[in-house]
Amino acid sequence: AGAAEVSGVKVDDKASVGGQELVLNGAGMRTRLFIKVYVGALYLPQKATTVQGVTGRNQPRRMALALQRDVGADQLLESLRAGLADNNSQAELDAIKPQVNEFATIFKSVGEAKAGQMIVIDYTPAGGTKITLDGTVKGTIAGEAFNKALFNTWLGDKPVQESLKKALLGTG
Repeated sequence: AGAAEVSGVKVDDKASVGGQELVLNGAGMRTRLFIKVYVGALYLPQKATTVQGVTGRNQPRRMALALQRDVGADQLLESLRAGLADNNSQAELDAIKPQVNEFATIFKSVGEAKAGQMIVIDYTPAGGTKITLDGTVKGTIAGEAFNKALFNTWLGDKPVQESLKKALLGTG
């Protein structure tokens, strides 16, 4: 079992989240105006090719982002807010507003993430959404609703990038 590779970035084929082994579901490059931003990799207990298969079950999951360029917290949060607004109803957004604010606080505390760093977003039903930067835990946000809304930014009807969504779901 070797690792996958996306644009020269090695992607592990397994991950452990909350004591459960997860498999690489898919990985792809996020670009913006032809600039490589990050390699995203999605890990699940078993492979899924639909959004429902990823967030429809309250199960452990991981989104790993291998940064390819420096990204400021404000830039990241702007993208996140747009992604949340595009892929979740106003009622869903209102319900997770405190968690979104908590997420913003965590990212502002990081400041700028540098090329070569790894942002990992782990979710477990018991523990919520844990954000780590290069192995250091930066914060944890409770609740399944926030995690589903967050994953919708990559996998929803209007994902941040259609080709990345297909790559993450292994359908591209």
